[in-house]
Formats: sequence, structure tokens, C-alpha cells
Amino acid sequence: MADVLLLSAADVRAVFDLPAAIGSQRAAFAALGTGEARLAPRVLLDGPDGAVAFSYVSRLPGTGAVAKFGSVTPGNAARGLPTVAALVTVQDPVDGRPVAIIEGEAVTTLRTAAASAVAADHLAAPGASRLAVIGCGVQGRAHVRAMLRVRPIERVTVACRNAGTRGAAAELAAELELPVEGTGDVRAAVAGADVVVTATTSAEPVVLGEWVGPGCTVLSVGSFAPDRCEVDGALIDRAAAVVVDDVDTARLQAGPIAAGLRDGRLGEDRIRALGPIVAGLAPGREAADDVVFYNSVGLGVQDTAAAAVIVDRARAAGVGRLVAL
Repeated sequence: MADVLLLSAADVRAVFDLPAAIGSQRAAFAALGTGEARLAPRVLLDGPDGAVAFSYVSRLPGTGAVAKFGSVTPGNAARGLPTVAALVTVQDPVDGRPVAIIEGEAVTTLRTAAASAVAADHLAAPGASRLAVIGCGVQGRAHVRAMLRVRPIERVTVACRNAGTRGAAAELAAELELPVEGTGDVRAAVAGADVVVTATTSAEPVVLGEWVGPGCTVLSVGSFAPDRCEVDGALIDRAAAVVVDDVDTARLQAGPIAAGLRDGRLGEDRIRALGPIVAGLAPGREAADDVVFYNSVGLGVQDTAAAAVIVDRARAAGVGRLVAL
């Protein structure tokens, strides 16, 4: 068997920056929109104490199959460990042999925030300048950095529920040289925000529709399973557009979407996919005062696009370690 490239989290961070990540996610969703991406059904497996194991497999034109297997373990926050753990494997597009094994938490963190930035770029009001992020962990912080790439953000509020993450505001303010306010009051954080990101693993709504002002775009990245629901039904009611990363997946696995379909407050005809919007085949935001809701569960095609960039850059830079399996 040919040598396989092993890439650690440090290797990923060395070759995969935010601009590259955003570019990869634009390509992923455009390919979904044009029907060029191949996406296997997403697998979720419940575990103890709210943990979930997941598995994705997908292809893009010119790439081999890419698979990611990992877990989301909410209890890890109290242990001082990342909530997400994963491995990404990459196959050769011609002979199908494995060519790379990549540490997946670093991939997931950056590609998730980058995909949200792509969604915000197509759905948020052009002049959106006030950002609220609910959740101050790794994903919450990554989303602050990503949103700055696509909108003229002038003010950030981060709402932290975990005492161990409440230094996030000061750390981000120093890093970004931008006013960043920290609070434990989610409603206060959301008030007046143009873009709201929910980056928790909550089974109960953390953002209510009545808190959101006209023109606001709400992006949920923690409602990734049927039992995770970061927003309430009132937000679904208020949304002029309900957009998801993949309609078939979201119907079954995105908590707010599944709940809305189940209780009849959301018709399937109201659910739109992000891919055609990114590909320029469908409109995104249609009116300045519209409330727009985007729910991401995470898709294998995102990892495929990210992995293709990471492997190419690692090879060019001589990063990683080759091993014979």
C-alpha cells in the first residue's frame, strides 16, 4: 500500500487559514447547488449524557471519497476538552486507496465557522454591523473571526453560559482590536443584533423569536441533531426565509426544522437549501427587514472540500508525516 499522509491539528492549522476555509466552503455549497456533489446520508448515533457519534461520506468533482467519523460530547467542556473529536480520511480519486488521515477537530472548527460565514454573506443584510454569538467555546470564538470576513462588524457581544469561557470577550477584543462585550444575559446580547450565531449544544431554545429585531439573520450551528434545538418555534414563524445546508438531512436531523414540520408550523415548501443560493441559482435575502433563519447540521461535502485544500497545501509545504500502513 502507498504511504499515507498523517496530518495533526497543528499541521492543519499551519496550512488551512480562514480565507482558504471560506473558499473551500463556497466551493462545497456551490457544488451542492449545481448537483455536482455526491452526499451519502448522514449517520448519527446517540451516546450517554447527550453525546452523539457521527459519520459522513461524500465526493466532489475530482476528489476521492472523504469520510469523517467523530463525536460531539457536551460533557467535555467541564473536562477542559474539545466538544468535538474526529478523524478525516481521504481516498485517491483514481484507485481508491487511502492517501491521508487528518485530525478532524481542527478541520471541523474552521470549516463550520467558514460555512456560516458563507451563509451570512448570502443571507445577512449587506451593512450588518452588530454581531451576537451565543456560546463562547471554540466554535463561538471561531464564528466571531469568520463573520468579520464577510460583514463590516463594528460591535460584538458574546453570551457565555459556562463560567470557564467568560474570558472570551476580553481575549477576542485583544486579538481582533474590536469592541467585544461579554454577558451572561442572552436576551441582552441579541437585542439590536444584525447577525446572531448560536454555537451551543442545547436541547432547549437559547434564542427566542420575540427577541429578534427586523432584518436580523440567525444562524444556528448547534441544532445538529433532532434533540438539539437552539431556537424556538416563534423564530420559525417570524422567518421570511428558512434556509438549511441540505433539505433532506435537515428535515430529519435539524432540531428546529424537524420540530416545525412535526407540529405543523413549518411547511416543507418554506425550507430552502443554501447550495442554490451560493451557486447563484436562487435568491438569498429578499427584503431588508426580513428575519432570516439558517440551520446548519454539518455535511460531509464540507469536509471533502476542506480536506482537498488541506492535502494539496500540506503536500506543497512538506507538512505532515508519511507512514506505510
